This record gives sequence, structure tokens and C-alpha cells, in this order.
Amino acid sequence: MEHTRRSLLAGAASVGVIGAAGCLGGGGGADGGLNLDPEAYDCDLSEPSDPDLDYRPTLGNPDADVTVQAFEDFTCGHCATYKLDHFPTIREEYIGSGDVHYEHWDFPLPVDEQWAVPVASAARGVGARHGDEAFFEFATAAYESQGSYGGGSSTDDMPAGADTCAVLADAEFSAYEESIQNDKSEGESMGVSGTPTIFVNGEAVADYQAETIAAAIDEAL
Repeated sequence: MEHTRRSLLAGAASVGVIGAAGCLGGGGGADGGLNLDPEAYDCDLSEPSDPDLDYRPTLGNPDADVTVQAFEDFTCGHCATYKLDHFPTIREEYIGSGDVHYEHWDFPLPVDEQWAVPVASAARGVGARHGDEAFFEFATAAYESQGSYGGGSSTDDMPAGADTCAVLADAEFSAYEESIQNDKSEGESMGVSGTPTIFVNGEAVADYQAETIAAAIDEAL
């Protein structure tokens, strides 16, 4: 498992991280373009009637010896740093190779009370309808747009394949709130208090840097 991993992790380690603890609530995000404000679109929204509350966003080999659980809040700036700057290394080196089964878990603190659950709901709806790859693509777009969910864009900014009106309905009515809160309860039972918190085979990792997560995975393999 050595091959190019060491050089990739060295590059990931150079990305700045503002503290290891992550978000504990309060604060805000950066500007972006994904707009989840229904007034910006021509959609006649109605409450989703049958959301798949059992849907769990996952990647990788379900039979892998190592399971990574990531507890995140879509409105947490540290979660954005993790997902955009550190997660890609873990995905390429461990998930793509089949060594890891990766699970996304929601943990709305919330940093932003208006958007934490709606954005998580929108992302889950995309995944439930279109699959895990669509979920993670939408999640990336959501983190890139952190702080601008309420305005400044149009349907052109929705990720490819996302059903705009369905996404807006999931967000507007927090269609997946039950699943999201169940995730949070599970996280609390595991000792999660801030985001992102990463577990490798049930053990919390010290921080969310790619090199730290990689070391925990290597130890577990």
C-alpha cells in the first residue's frame, strides 16, 4: 500500500487547517454559488411524500476490513476544508482501492441554524434518488457554496443530474430531518461534539487531516 501514497499525503499535509477540533457551533461560511432559495426558481413545491429515510451515503467496498465514518455539518467551515482539501486523498488512495468502506453521517451543530438541516436534506435526497456518486458530487458543490445557499444564482448552478425542484422541496421541507437527527443521536452516543469527526473502525481520529486519517487506516489494515 506504499506506492504513491506517501507523496500524496505529503501534499495533503501542506494544506492549512485552522485547529484540529473543527466546528463547535456558531460562525458562518464562505461565499459560493449553489442557491437553495425556492424564490429563485420556477418550482411549485410540495412536501415530499415518501423520502427514503433508510438511505445512507456510502462509497467503496462494503466488505472492506476498514470502515470510515465521517460526521459532518454542511454549514461548518472546517467540514468544507475536510471535504474539499483532505477527503479527495482518502478517496483516491483508500476508497478507490477497495481498502475502505466510507460512510457519511450528518451532525448538524448547527453552525447555521437556517441551513444546516435543509442542506443535509437536499444532499440526502439527491443520493436517495440518483445514487451515492450523485450525493458526494452534490455535497462537494454544497461545500463550495457554503454561505450562499439563500441567493445569488440560478438553476445553472445545480450539480449535473440534480432534479432542481426535488432538491428544493427536500430542503424547504427538511424531508430527511428524521434521518439526520438519528445520525446526530448516534454521533452523540459515540462522543461526537464537533465537526468534522472521523472514526476508523469505531475509533475517533485525532484530527481531519488526510495524513492523520491515512495513518489510522494503515494501522487498521
